[in-house]
Amino acid sequence: MKQSLQQFWHSFTHLPSAWLLCLQLLILILSMLSYENLPYRAITWMLGVLVLLVIAKVIRQTPMFTILGLSFVVGAILFSSLIVLGLRYTWVYVTANLFEASAYFSAAYGLLRYMFHDRYLTKDELFAAGAVFTLLAWGFAFLYSVCQLWVPYSFSDPDLQAHQPWLDLIFLSFSVQSATGLSDVMPVSPLARMLAIIQMFVGVMYLALIVSRLIALHYISHLPKQNSAENQHRSPDE
Repeated sequence: MKQSLQQFWHSFTHLPSAWLLCLQLLILILSMLSYENLPYRAITWMLGVLVLLVIAKVIRQTPMFTILGLSFVVGAILFSSLIVLGLRYTWVYVTANLFEASAYFSAAYGLLRYMFHDRYLTKDELFAAGAVFTLLAWGFAFLYSVCQLWVPYSFSDPDLQAHQPWLDLIFLSFSVQSATGLSDVMPVSPLARMLAIIQMFVGVMYLALIVSRLIALHYISHLPKQNSAENQHRSPDE
């Protein structure tokens, strides 16, 4: 039992991005099951807290604004707990979603710094590439949630709902960020459309950034060691 715990902790400390990605995918599955099921919603919330704790681990592991990022995580956990305990005021929802969006964006920034820290591509950095994409999508979904709380009917759908369910917001976020445009939920208010435009730009730039990074690392890994060392010491003017 002790050895199994040690192996689990070793995999977590060496592959935090992989655990973060797996937890997000699990939450995505539970979001489908909890569409109209309160017990599953509670499980989803608990996993969301676990994701925030993993984000705290990621933030502490990367050279970024650690105190600011951890304060976002603490604020998200605190206000989400108030919602679970029955405090259902609009300002509580808005504050909780803003803290959660900030925590996810902080983790995405930290993972980007982590991936671009050196010239070597590790296994965890490959998982980090996928985790950053999902972190950005989740962060924008929380912003969409804030948007529809501030401005009801910010999104149009066949049922004409004032507030879209969480799964529909996630679907919209992934659709916009991946530039597939498959969502039947459309941003109609000026604020919602502005957020969608920003996410389109972020999604396209992120994909271009990651592709160029992987191509550069592939090129560097196939350089002869002598040429690689010369390129590192060569001045920019040469």
